[in-house]
Amino acid sequence: MFNGIGVTGFILIVLVALLLFGPNKLPELGRAFGRTLKEFKAGAKDLMDDDDKDRKDTSRIEVNRDKEEKIEAKRLPE
Repeated sequence: MFNGIGVTGFILIVLVALLLFGPNKLPELGRAFGRTLKEFKAGAKDLMDDDDKDRKDTSRIEVNRDKEEKIEAKRLPE
């Protein structure tokens, strides 16, 4: 993603951000960005866990028809 950005490009971006937001506001923005990423990651993990649970719940249930036939065979004749 950042393959084209070198050290000088990164320094330039930091300086522009520092000029736009100021030295006091920049740490707050960093913390807010970190919290946002943390919440996004937790939400994505919850979605993946829910998806796995749904797959387990909808597994195919096989009916053993041999038992039903044996039960009918054991009935007494009328």
